[in-house]
Amino acid sequence: MENKNRMIAILGLMAFLANGDNYAAAPLIINIAADLNITVSVAAMSVTAYMLAFGAFTLIFGPLSDRFGKVKIINIAAMGTAIFSILGAFSFNLPSLIFFRAMNGAFGAGIFPVTLAFVGQSFEPQHRQKAIGKVMGLMFMGGAMATIIGGTLAYLGSWRLVYLAYGIAELVVALIMFKILERDQPVVDHFHLIEAYKEPLSDFSFMKLVLTIFFVGFSVFGGFTYTGKLIQTVTGYNLFIVGAILSLFGVGTVIGGRIAPVLRKKLKGRFLVSAGVIGGISLLGLAFSSNVWFLSLALFGYGVAFIFLQSTLITTVQEKLSKRRGTAMSLASFNMFVGGAIGTSVNAVVIDSGNLSTIYLNSAVILFLVSMVAAFFISQFEASRQKEMLEKNGECQ
Repeated sequence: MENKNRMIAILGLMAFLANGDNYAAAPLIINIAADLNITVSVAAMSVTAYMLAFGAFTLIFGPLSDRFGKVKIINIAAMGTAIFSILGAFSFNLPSLIFFRAMNGAFGAGIFPVTLAFVGQSFEPQHRQKAIGKVMGLMFMGGAMATIIGGTLAYLGSWRLVYLAYGIAELVVALIMFKILERDQPVVDHFHLIEAYKEPLSDFSFMKLVLTIFFVGFSVFGGFTYTGKLIQTVTGYNLFIVGAILSLFGVGTVIGGRIAPVLRKKLKGRFLVSAGVIGGISLLGLAFSSNVWFLSLALFGYGVAFIFLQSTLITTVQEKLSKRRGTAMSLASFNMFVGGAIGTSVNAVVIDSGNLSTIYLNSAVILFLVSMVAAFFISQFEASRQKEMLEKNGECQ
């Protein structure tokens, strides 16, 4: 168990850094534009390049991990994202920056889904959700704290220092991972991308769960993108303090990931309903409150509700496609990514036509409805699995 805890710690740290590397880029755009003598909108192409590469390669790395082993792919992805993050610090013009960030995103796509697939296959069912929740908690803590980390590093040096610091930290962790992670065996004999997705895409019950993850990404990430602007508008605080407040979302994901399995066992079918209630109330708090303490509590609840819902869905998705966990996680991650990207775009239109509170009011309704639907789908899956187990036991007797 000690080895597994060490594994979770090192994988969680890499996820923290890689996700932070992604989110830290957004506040740096103004500085990047000034340094490279380009406009802000043009500099933002580097963020787009990262996201597009991440989205595309997410669908490739999962099947690759099923064919060549998850640890091998994680190690390659970790080393790649570290190297290209460091190189990003030495960008000399826009094309070089776009290339380095796109490569960073491509390799980053091999960390998130494959890590969660590897964790899922390494733990017994009774410990699986807690392990996945721990890694996811650290992953999203990294994203939530990226603003304050990136802002501090940029203040002390420049935007280049942010990419350099994240890259060096990732490189150190990647080298440690090479030494301590034990290689796992491939689960398929050959790699064929289209064939790998035939089974999951034709499984209606599996795709229902994956589609649910799309709407989680839409409501959670589509709203969280603008939370910094909301906090700054309401409070008038500087970027450093706003970043500290935003980190409470990450704290919520870490704590929520630890307590999720216990509460799920106690509440059973009501667990995801409670996640919807917590998330809905938290988002309404963001929509209508102007008190910084209420806003802070709402962000914490936002993180707790998200990790309750997402860790349960991911655990179930892996159990549903247990022979190809890498492929299952690629589809899950891709849908979360696309959902977040579309949610961010839709909410940009909402901001132009209304106000920030509308985003969180809409997200509250969507997240609550999604939790109800997820509870229903997962109860169907668990009932079907229990029936299969009873039938197997009957045949054995």
